[in-house]
Formats: sequence, C-alpha cells, structure tokens
Amino acid sequence: MPRSADKSHETGGRLGTWGARLLAVAFWLVAWQLVAWVVDARIILVGPLEVLARLVELVGTGEFWASVATSLGRIGAGFVGGVASGVALAAAASRLPVVRALLAPVMGALKAVPVASFVILVLLWVSSSNLSVVIAWIMALPIVYTNVCEGIAQTDAGLLEMADVFGLTGLDRVRLVYLARVLPYFRAAVSLALGLSWKAGIAAEVIGLPDLTIGEHLYDAKVYLDTPSLFAWTVAIVVVSAALSAVVDRALGAALRRWEARP
Repeated sequence: MPRSADKSHETGGRLGTWGARLLAVAFWLVAWQLVAWVVDARIILVGPLEVLARLVELVGTGEFWASVATSLGRIGAGFVGGVASGVALAAAASRLPVVRALLAPVMGALKAVPVASFVILVLLWVSSSNLSVVIAWIMALPIVYTNVCEGIAQTDAGLLEMADVFGLTGLDRVRLVYLARVLPYFRAAVSLALGLSWKAGIAAEVIGLPDLTIGEHLYDAKVYLDTPSLFAWTVAIVVVSAALSAVVDRALGAALRRWEARP
C-alpha cells in the first residue's frame, strides 16, 4: 500500500476515534441535562449549561488563575519529588537487597493507608500550606518505586552480560540496557502517579484549607451550598488534570527520545 494511503488511513482512524469520543461526551452531557431537569432541585444538581456559565465567570477572574497556579505549583512540587525519590530508591533497591527488604514494609504501608489518614497525620506535622506537597509526594513515591523496580527486574540477563563484555558502565549502561526495559514501566507509573497526586493533593487542600487554592474554593462552595460553583471547580480540576497529563506525557516522550539519540 502506498505511503499516502497509509497516512490517509491513519488520519481517518484518528478522526473516527475522536468522533466516537465526542459522541460519547455529548451523550453523557445530554443525559446530565435531562437528569437535572427531572430532579429540578438546583441545590442538588445543576445542568451542564449552568455549570459552563459559572466556569466562564470564574475563568474571567484573577482569583481563579491564582488558585489554580497555587494548587498546581504545590502539588507539582510534591509529585516531582515523589518521582525523583521513587527512581532513586528503586535504583538503590535493585543493587542492594537490604535496601529492598527495608523499604518493602514502608512502601506497603504507603499504598495501603487511606489518603484521609495521611492527610490528618501530616497536618499534625506540617502547615496547611505544605500539606498538599507532602500528600502528592506520598502518592507518587510508592507507585514510581514499585514500577521502576519491576522494570529493572525484567531487564534481560543476556543484555547485562553483553554490557559487561563491552565494558559498558554508568550512563551508557543505563541508556543502552536499562532504559529500553524500564521506560514502559516508568511512563505508566508517571501517568498513574500524576492523576493520583493531583486528586489527593486537592483532597488535602479541602481538609487543610490553605488560602487561595482549589480545595479552599471547593470547601466554600459546599458550605454555602453553591452547587454551580462546586461543579464548575470540579470541571476545572478535570480539565487541568487532563491537560497536565498530556503535557507531561509529551514532554517525557520528547526528553526520552533525545536521551536515546545521544551518541
């Protein structure tokens, strides 16, 4: 098949996929609006058009952008710290069995303890302004650690022996041997950890109530029974999460391609 035909087929497939997604979204928006009409209780449920109108109002204020930036900065800092810590600890655990043994119960506890328990405990030790940073770090750390450890463990022993034969050490060994095996695990871990860190960080803000954050606005909307604002902020959280995931995935893919292309 000619290359132009392949591209046309690929483009058509993408358009079909996006069309199906848009139809699914439209279906649920219509269902949402119908349910809102049936319930007919604004304090319980509002329709998507009213939520959109309220979201447009919020987007036009400086407080909205300042709150999004504050939450994004703090949760992002915790997420980056969790990713860096997870990779470093996984590398250490893969080389030193004693480190893996010592970290096993810690990582198990981090994955098992409910987020609400962590939020309450951490709030005893840090200020509310730093709460979301710590919670995001706690969410990202065990996911990245576990996945990177698994990726390193799945590295082909034959490739390691070949690396020894050719005298590969340090960054060359990581780039040419480990990276190809660990990369799928790492990218999956980052994708999962990013979403969990964002949601858990917002939940921490709702409990800690730091000033000028998304969590504070969610709490205020609940207290004052401002249902349109509650839904509007929730939509904003989803949109920011989707945009952040797309940006991080593209940036990670580009950075890794440049890394692999190094001589």
